[in-house]
Amino acid sequence: MKRGVVGIAVACAAVACTVAVYVVSRRVRDRKNWNRTLAILHEFQDGCATPVYRLRQVVDAMTVEMHAGLASEGGSKLKMLLTFADNLPTGDEEGLFYALDLGGTNFRVLRVQLGGREGRVLRQEFEEVTIPPHLMVGENHDLFDYIAAELASFVAREGEGFYPKPGRQRELGFTFSFPVKQMSIDSGSLIKWTKGFAISDGVGKDVVDALNKAIKRQGLDMRVAALVNDTVGTLAGARYWNEDVMAAVILGTGSNACYVERSNAITKYFAPKSGCMIINMEWGNFWSSHLPRTQYDDDLDADSLNPGEQGFEKTISGMYLGEIARRVILQMAKEVSLFGETVPPNLFVPFVLRTPDMSAMHQDESLDLQEVGNVLKDVIGVANVPLKIRKVIVEICHIVAERGARLAAAGIVGILKKIGRDGSMAGVRAKSNATKRRKTVVAIDGGLYEYYPKFRQYLHEAVAELLGEEFAPNVVIELLKDGSGIGAALLAASHSKYLHS
Repeated sequence: MKRGVVGIAVACAAVACTVAVYVVSRRVRDRKNWNRTLAILHEFQDGCATPVYRLRQVVDAMTVEMHAGLASEGGSKLKMLLTFADNLPTGDEEGLFYALDLGGTNFRVLRVQLGGREGRVLRQEFEEVTIPPHLMVGENHDLFDYIAAELASFVAREGEGFYPKPGRQRELGFTFSFPVKQMSIDSGSLIKWTKGFAISDGVGKDVVDALNKAIKRQGLDMRVAALVNDTVGTLAGARYWNEDVMAAVILGTGSNACYVERSNAITKYFAPKSGCMIINMEWGNFWSSHLPRTQYDDDLDADSLNPGEQGFEKTISGMYLGEIARRVILQMAKEVSLFGETVPPNLFVPFVLRTPDMSAMHQDESLDLQEVGNVLKDVIGVANVPLKIRKVIVEICHIVAERGARLAAAGIVGILKKIGRDGSMAGVRAKSNATKRRKTVVAIDGGLYEYYPKFRQYLHEAVAELLGEEFAPNVVIELLKDGSGIGAALLAASHSKYLHS
């Protein structure tokens, strides 16, 4: 009997020792994993760091590339495209004008009645139309015939309050947000389709000519007066209300910038050197060794549809921010079992974590980070994530968003420096104290800027840091929502063939 009791006691002790060893080893492993989690986080944080001195290097690099791009074709990563928009809206424009905004699977048609400096925008209407998928991969004339038919239907419903001038063609501003080589304000040949379009017989063709011919086939008496992209339209729309607007930036799914340049600074432009012109920078393709870059960025670029291109856009735009965060989280899940022994299958899916999801987690201020838990459950497929892990996820979101916003800010200040509006004495010098005090407005459009408050906050803070306390109040950054459509109509008005009638 005693032997049995002793045996049981020994067995129990052995089990207890085994359990104790397991518990201790588990704790040791957990501690190692946690330390490695923090190490990965800190490595990523260091790789994304944007101290002011580095941002100033990016500012200078942006300015240098701008000069090079204005000097010659192909001389810079920045295309610095001529838009031929050299007669900017002033507020004096009068009459009825139309706009067509084609930039994806939907397009918008818009009309606006302008009343001059006193009346400004008297009335406007717009409609949004979905493009059938088969037209995105069909024939060029089929796409433009469909667009022209919808435009004609919209014109036919021109109601009270819209007054076309007798004996004049209706004029249209055409926002075409695809790569185009522009030859004049009302002509440009398509370089390539993007955003799911693949119409081979459209490449190399003049998109304005294609639309004008389609409009004519509809029996509609209308012509395209101005071809612009969404960034240029945004600048024109803002400039109409405020002559201090000198630049516009799109911060949405993609990113681009344009600004008002003196014509005599455009050395690759051989027309008379007078006045000014909007330059479409195509800044998404900007690159510099001063841009902070990590292995996650390198891997994202290698796996993208355009490796080696759009390097700036891949660090600052809404298309990519969530994907960068996913890659960091995936690395942690694989290396340190962030969500347990098995990596959630959804984490392997590229772009499954969208930037709106990242924004929702980043801006969760609840004590238990409930929204972070909801996103991880709904998007990644993991529930009951410990609070300390949720805090790590929030920090990853913070690092990605802060880097993107601060680099976008450096790009903006680079533009201001190029045109002598940054308060420095470098580059194009401010001529007087009056010039130094003059307000400069930068218009921004895009869902990333509009709907991600912390991103917007980081951008504003970085612009202020770079400009300094004395000059920062002279620069105003403001949201212009959906400004590209009306901006195109305004450029049609300011470039109307009837302007001097």
